Amino acid sequence: MKKVIIPLTLVSIILTSMFFIGKGKSQNKIQDIRIDKVLVLKSKREMYLLSNGNKVKTYKIALGEHPIGHKVKEGDERTPEGIYTLDWRNNKSSCYKSIHISYPNATDIKKAKELKVTPGGSIMIHGLHPSIKWMGNFHSRYDWTNGCIAVSNDEMDEIWSLIKYGTPIEIRK
Repeated sequence: MKKVIIPLTLVSIILTSMFFIGKGKSQNKIQDIRIDKVLVLKSKREMYLLSNGNKVKTYKIALGEHPIGHKVKEGDERTPEGIYTLDWRNNKSSCYKSIHISYPNATDIKKAKELKVTPGGSIMIHGLHPSIKWMGNFHSRYDWTNGCIAVSNDEMDEIWSLIKYGTPIEIRK
């Protein structure tokens, strides 16, 4: 049996090529997947992009300053819980870019009327305001929004490219 000796430089070139080929494929792969749902788990401070029930991407998020419980009224700084739709976008948002969540829904409006309060609105998935964009992903260590879901600007660019109008979003405890 004859030993085969492969020069170290050849092994290095092969491994490097495999790394870059794999990277290119994974980057193209996510762009080709149809995201059909967004799931937010408030207790984990995570947002998932789903395709056919499978997690495609996970993001660490920041929520409203008072994240426990469902949003009930304007100014309570809570992020709503329930099933909504991502229904419009703002590429000139004060927080970089934003995608609107269809809060309040009929149930939210009914509950607010019962409590004689205004349910609020303008709940978004958004990036970072210019005054804090330097924080990048560190922003997610604190809950600082008025009830929105915040991600870094780089993440917002990715989400922006993957999410289509009408995509459902479920926000859970």
